[in-house]
Amino acid sequence: MPKLGMEPIRKAALVEATIAEIGASGSLDVTVSQIAKRAGVSSALAHHYFGGKEQILQAGMRQVLADFGAKVRAALVASKGPRGRVDAIIAASFEVGNFRRDVVAAWLNFYVLAQTSPDASRLLVVYQRRMHSNLVYALKPLIGVRAPDVARGIAAMIDGVYIRQALHGGTPDSNGARSLVQDYLDMCLRDQA
Repeated sequence: MPKLGMEPIRKAALVEATIAEIGASGSLDVTVSQIAKRAGVSSALAHHYFGGKEQILQAGMRQVLADFGAKVRAALVASKGPRGRVDAIIAASFEVGNFRRDVVAAWLNFYVLAQTSPDASRLLVVYQRRMHSNLVYALKPLIGVRAPDVARGIAAMIDGVYIRQALHGGTPDSNGARSLVQDYLDMCLRDQA
C-alpha cells in the first residue's frame, strides 16, 4: 500500500535529481534510471509519475523556470524605481541559487531540448516573453522608445553569460556576471543622455 502524501515528495526529488543529473553529465544524455537512482526511487515509479524521459526533463525545466520566476518577483518587490527594477531582474538572473553549475547546465540543455520538443519550446517562449516584458516595463521610463531594443540586448547578455559559463565550467561567478550585464545597461543609459 502506498504511503499517503509521498507522491509530491517523490516527484520533487525526481525533478531535483533531473537537474543534478543534467548538471553532472552536462547533457540531456541521461537516463530515467540514472535520475531515479539519484532520487532514491525506482525507474518504474519515475515512469509512473511522469510517463517518460521527456516529461521528466520538462518537469525539471518548469522547476528551474519557477525558481527563477520566484526570485525575480521577490527582487522586484524589494526594488525601488525603474533602474531598481532592471537591476533586480539582472540580480535575480545571477542569484546564487539560479546561477549554480547544475542549473546553468540545465538551462543550456533545455534550450537544446526546445529545438525538438514543442512543449519545451513553449515553456522557453513564455520565459523569454516574460523577461522581455519585465525589462521593457522597467526600461521605458529610463530610455523611452529604445526600451525594447535594450531589453533584447540585456536578455541576450544574460543568455550569453549562461552559455559561456556552461562552456567554461568551474564555479559560476554571480557577482562578475551581474556586473558584466549591469555595465552593458550603464553604457546604454549613458548613450541615451
